[in-house]
Amino acid sequence: MDARREVLILGIGNLLWADEGFGVRAVEALNQAFRFPDEVELMDGGTLGLSLLPYVETSRRVLVFDAVDFGLAPGGLKVLRDAEVPAWGARKMSPHQNGFNDVLALAQLHGAAPEQIVAIGVQPLTLDDFGGSLTEPVRARLAEAIDLAAAELARWGYPGAPRAANDPAVPLNAGSVGLAAYEAERPAADTACRIGDPRLLELRERAEG
Repeated sequence: MDARREVLILGIGNLLWADEGFGVRAVEALNQAFRFPDEVELMDGGTLGLSLLPYVETSRRVLVFDAVDFGLAPGGLKVLRDAEVPAWGARKMSPHQNGFNDVLALAQLHGAAPEQIVAIGVQPLTLDDFGGSLTEPVRARLAEAIDLAAAELARWGYPGAPRAANDPAVPLNAGSVGLAAYEAERPAADTACRIGDPRLLELRERAEG
């Protein structure tokens, strides 16, 4: 018997680097807006990279949110489906160290690639603001991104039901990294180094100097 889950929805990216966090913020927003059938699993994939392989290989259909360099204006959205998703291409689907295309390539090599896959990507504006949040052009596309995802899931036969006020979503990650808490608690740009760890930057300057 094939025990694979029917649908996996992934948000990938690093919340600490501004628009890199788009994928995670998108899957959070989708989870808050809709309740899906039990066959649909929503997951904060963060920066797990190749550790996502077992989840992808055990899913019939995968929908992934990510920050993707399409060469568009900041905030531009693009939807890729099936063969359009570059599992084997030299160009990375994302700026992460292990791109999601690497995960898909390995799944194909193992003969366990998803039957259907959709990638919803946004063109980032800023990726080097350490401790930053989504920039306005990217944040402004969150609602559209989750509507696109909901439409894709409905086409797959798994429509979401809008959540009622008395039906709060179970968070996909720790409360401290939720968008509201993260933005309320992160230091301002004028009180913290926002391009990386100052200790490591100092070591690099010494090595280069």
